[in-house]
Amino acid sequence: MADIIRKDPLSLSRFDPFADLDDLFKGFFVRPMVFEGQPQQMQIKMDVREDDKAYIVHADIPGVKKEDIQVTIDGSLVSISAEVKKQKEEKEGEKVLRSERYYGKVARSFTLGQDVDESQAEARYADGVLELTLPKKAASTSRKLTIK
Repeated sequence: MADIIRKDPLSLSRFDPFADLDDLFKGFFVRPMVFEGQPQQMQIKMDVREDDKAYIVHADIPGVKKEDIQVTIDGSLVSISAEVKKQKEEKEGEKVLRSERYYGKVARSFTLGQDVDESQAEARYADGVLELTLPKKAASTSRKLTIK
C-alpha cells in the first residue's frame, strides 16, 4: 500500500531560496565596531576564587573613586556597581581642540554557590582593583523529625 504524504500547496517555506543563507552569516558581525577617537564603554572584569571558608573576588574598576562604588550582597547574589566619570581634554594654547567626556554607570552581578555572611564581608579598593572577601555562611544543619 502506498504512503500518503500531506503537502500544503500554499506553504511559502518551499519557495524560499535564501532559507539556508541565514546560517552563513551567523556570527559574521560578532565583534563590535569601534571607531578611533570614540570613548569606549567601561566593563567590570573580575576573577572569583574560592577556598573552604570564603570567596575572594578581584574586580577591575580603573579610574573610579572608591566613594562611587557600591557592593550589595543578598544571600548568594553579589552586585557591584560604579559610577564612571571620565574626562579627556586636549588643548593647544588657549583653544580647546577636543574634549571627550563619559559619564555613566557600570554594573555586574553574579551568584555564588553558597550564601555569604554579610556581617563578616570585607571590601578594599586600591590601584583600580576592588577586592572582596566574602565569608561563607555556616551551612544550616538539617534535622530529621520523628513522626508520632
